[in-house]
Amino acid sequence: MANFDSTSSALPLAPAPQSLKKENVKPINSKIAELSESRQELMNRIQNLKQDLQGWRSKLETQVTNYRDELSELKKSLHVEVEQLRSEFQELRTTLQQQQEDVTSSLRNLGLQDVSGDAKEVEDPKIEGNEEKTQDLPGEDNGKESEN
Repeated sequence: MANFDSTSSALPLAPAPQSLKKENVKPINSKIAELSESRQELMNRIQNLKQDLQGWRSKLETQVTNYRDELSELKKSLHVEVEQLRSEFQELRTTLQQQQEDVTSSLRNLGLQDVSGDAKEVEDPKIEGNEEKTQDLPGEDNGKESEN
């Protein structure tokens, strides 16, 4: 009997009447229609998200391009300003070196004049001193009367 019970459960039941099949088909068809609508809504959402993403990418690429262009312009401007500053500093350095050379030259000239003036003053007393020494030397007649 166990075999009979197991085989009886495996055997299909009597065919369902046509009315039951139509009732079962309607809910399935409505569910398929709902799923199709839901699928279409999801596809539309995905499509909209893709479009939004493309729009964001486009805007982002535009911003990146603008920022790169702006940075490039700033870099060029900075380079020009740096070169201008280098040129101005070089001119300033040259001017300062020239002024330093002029001052050094002026000081040398003044120093040479002072040294030459001092040399004349030093030479003059020596000459006078020599004359005095020659006059004071004993035993020589320098135009002075001797007391002896």
